[in-house]
Amino acid sequence: MIRFNNAGLSVPADDPAQAPRTILAPCTLELTEPRIAVIGANGSGKSTLLRMLNGLVSPSTGTVTVHGFDTVRQAKAVRQRVGFLFTDPLSQLVMPIVAEDVELSLKAGHRDRRARSAAALDALAALGLEHLAQRSIYDLSGGERQLVALCSVLAAGQDILVADEPTTLLDLANNELLQATLGGLRQQVIYATHDLDFAAAADRALLVAGGRVVFDGDAPEAVAEYRRLVRTGSLAP
Repeated sequence: MIRFNNAGLSVPADDPAQAPRTILAPCTLELTEPRIAVIGANGSGKSTLLRMLNGLVSPSTGTVTVHGFDTVRQAKAVRQRVGFLFTDPLSQLVMPIVAEDVELSLKAGHRDRRARSAAALDALAALGLEHLAQRSIYDLSGGERQLVALCSVLAAGQDILVADEPTTLLDLANNELLQATLGGLRQQVIYATHDLDFAAAADRALLVAGGRVVFDGDAPEAVAEYRRLVRTGSLAP
């Protein structure tokens, strides 16, 4: 279970005489559903919320815990349980060859090189990507790169996947392929997205506006509330 216990983030203002600037107001949440979407305008604070889930961002107030492990004090244990998929796969694909990148994620659990190579091929095959094993990551399409990045994250064996706008750079076909792949995973998936149909398919959604979680509940209702706020001018589009 993921818990936000009055967790938020404020940073010093550019002018020392001014109050700290709130990036994410303190919130208390329990995130248990299999698929949770996070929606909101650019700069609303949704990426900060996601990055708190695995310790990429530390709260300035309160705590975030994953299965009881504190994301600040026990960051290693948290990252063993939470994988993170970025918007741009090239920001996290480290090795030049697909199989080598997946092997890198398996290094801690497979000391033997042959066993690691075999496990990497198995991981790629599980997502239907075995035909890309010896390809350069720079020769892949955007959708293929994102799926390979996903494979590298999943290979590490975490049971929670956090994805920050994973479909933003994809065309329609690859967008639908990635959504279908994410939907079939055994892991809990928490994702930020501007694709409101993708958001509405979740089990639950959080709407973030102005650094605050302003709606938490049924995903289609969250999408409807987001549209209403934009339509009425209560929220910057």
